[in-house]
Amino acid sequence: MTFSATTVLVLALIAAVLIAIGIWAYSTANRLDRLHVRSDQAWLALDAALDRRAVVARSVAMAIAGPVSDATLTDQARRLSALADRAERADRGERETVENQLSAALSAVDIGQLRPQLVAELADAEARVLIARRFHNDAVRDTLALRTRRPVRILHLGGTAPLPTYFEITERATPAASTGLAVDTIRTTARVVLLDEHDRVLLLRGNDPQTPEVSFWFTIGGGVEPGENLRTAAVRELYEETGYRAEPEALRGPIWRRVAVFPFNGELIRSEELFFVLRVRAYEPQPANLTFIERRSISGHKWCTTADIAGLDQSGETVYPYHLDQLLAEATEAAAANGDLEVRSIR
Repeated sequence: MTFSATTVLVLALIAAVLIAIGIWAYSTANRLDRLHVRSDQAWLALDAALDRRAVVARSVAMAIAGPVSDATLTDQARRLSALADRAERADRGERETVENQLSAALSAVDIGQLRPQLVAELADAEARVLIARRFHNDAVRDTLALRTRRPVRILHLGGTAPLPTYFEITERATPAASTGLAVDTIRTTARVVLLDEHDRVLLLRGNDPQTPEVSFWFTIGGGVEPGENLRTAAVRELYEETGYRAEPEALRGPIWRRVAVFPFNGELIRSEELFFVLRVRAYEPQPANLTFIERRSISGHKWCTTADIAGLDQSGETVYPYHLDQLLAEATEAAAANGDLEVRSIR
């Protein structure tokens, strides 16, 4: 039996289409598998952060009950302790409701009654929950975005794995536990440790518009806007502040987390900062889209070695994050590393 040239061509095209579909399906299924693993790991990290907060909440309950006989404080302590116990035992379906009740109970605590060490533990526990929840919800969003596409659903590429769900929890609206002061703005910030081929880091020089005589140095970055994830915000800020366009996938990390409370332009800001690393060839930064405040507050830039950073500190011009000269080696290793990186707290 012979086939005409047209028949052979048609069969070849059909085979090519089937092979292309097979390759796409295989790569998509693998990507979905990785996204599900990421979602599971993010939930485990969030679960651990919530468990730690429950332990701290129980310590807070014991502290406010104290030796003084006060019926109101005793009732508050009992409720706080009971909610902490429920949060630890709650299943996934009930967890969100109980954790929100615990958040409300913690917000009602007068932290002025607590010893400084316990205040710091509460601040750290709340910050860890905040960051872990955002990582978890980012992972869920990315998984759902691919899992709910029509071709993926038709071909059942997600297998039998259940769809991940968001976890929403209220954030503290009362004075920040880390300071005892009422903050005007609470934000999450994405930052980039931008390294060149000589292991120098690009720093911006700036000042508070209300105290222009005091200068400080800081890494590229800014607040995450609604609808953005950390990587998207980081590459946007990199472009706006230096004119460099980067792909979100090129960023390594985040590798560091920093919780900072500071005054700026007449407001007290509490910022949860996540640091990524990106290696580039040295270039001359040209800001592309600075805000009005940034134009008033950013006054220069410099590619800095560890010695440069130490020199700036010694001259009285503070560099953020603290001890960046000692941290650069870690950032350099992260820039060349493969696989996931552990996020650790810095100052």
